[in-house]
Amino acid sequence: MKKSLFVAAIAAISLVACKKTEANSTENATDSVNATADSATAAIDSTANATVDTVKANADAAKDSVKADANVAKEEVKADAKKEDAAKK
Repeated sequence: MKKSLFVAAIAAISLVACKKTEANSTENATDSVNATADSATAAIDSTANATVDTVKANADAAKDSVKADANVAKEEVKADAKKEDAAKK
């Protein structure tokens, strides 16, 4: 996506550069293209960071779930062992 924005920016600058009668509009258009590119980059970075945070949160939740399941399984094994010991006595 960054490449397509870069290509679009170059195309916009090329079109504006062809109009040599309006030098001031070239500067404004270039600033506008740069601002658009900067805001798009910021949006991409924000989305990437949010995605990383979501993945980390999901991984942590899964890890906690596995630990909880393991603890429940251990308690069940201990309870079964106690029942067997009680039955032997």
